[in-house]
Amino acid sequence: MATRTVYESGLDRFNRPSKGVNIIFNLIFILLALICVVPILVVLSISLSSEESIRQTGYHILPAALSGEAYSYIAKQGTMILRALGVSLFVTIIGTVLGVLLTASMGYVISRPNYKLKGLLTWIVFIPMVFNGGLVSSYYINANLLGLKDTIWALILPLAVSSFNVIICKTFFKSTIPDGLIESAEIDGASQLRIFFSIVLPISLPVLATIGLFLCFGYWNDWFQSMLYINNQDLYSLQALLNNLMSNVDALAKNAASMGVSYALLAATMPKESARMAVAIVIVLPVAFAYPFFQRYFISGLTVGAVKG
Repeated sequence: MATRTVYESGLDRFNRPSKGVNIIFNLIFILLALICVVPILVVLSISLSSEESIRQTGYHILPAALSGEAYSYIAKQGTMILRALGVSLFVTIIGTVLGVLLTASMGYVISRPNYKLKGLLTWIVFIPMVFNGGLVSSYYINANLLGLKDTIWALILPLAVSSFNVIICKTFFKSTIPDGLIESAEIDGASQLRIFFSIVLPISLPVLATIGLFLCFGYWNDWFQSMLYINNQDLYSLQALLNNLMSNVDALAKNAASMGVSYALLAATMPKESARMAVAIVIVLPVAFAYPFFQRYFISGLTVGAVKG
């Protein structure tokens, strides 16, 4: 026993970094943190700066002249923004719940060793990770065959399931849920749906939270689906609407000379750079506030399949 203790203490000596190495690691992590944080501070500073100060002094971490013009411009579009915010919240919530349910169910099915079609479905899931059908084929299927154009489901269904997320779920179920647990439930007379919802899902919170976080970010940041399938502005998501607002700002600024005096004056006084950065802040803040609540599940889900000592 004493020999084993001495042996383990000797191994700990090799596993424990020296003080110099620890300082180097801390400096590296501080540098990486600054690389992530400083651009956000610069964007926030520009959004709170006046257009004149941006033209004269450029970008700074601290604003040279404080101004709320950009946020005032966004606030004037209040009705449209609130409607678009409602669309984004609905799409994000419903899409995340639906995507997690579909992804987890498919990942569970192909993780069962006694399922006869496991090999075929695994290839069906894996092939789209390597070869993509392309934009034309997906647009034709979603818009023409499924009739999703100008419907809220055009913003939800195309992003609900991805092969990458299914593979993550499959790996988690295969490495975490013992076959004996499933067999015991089957002997007790539980159906596959009962096993899935009553046994598998409650013990799979880390991977479900990870997939939910991926989907939530994807739905919240998406504007491309609106550009493809939505012509009705009442169905614009927040990101699509703000992108449209920024396009209008740029269009007014570029064509000010050919417009009337009032439009030229509007284009000259309208915030451009600061409004663009304010749009980025408006989009990022909700996700930034939500992330800490999912962080521990996110880290647990990322270690799925890792070698445990």
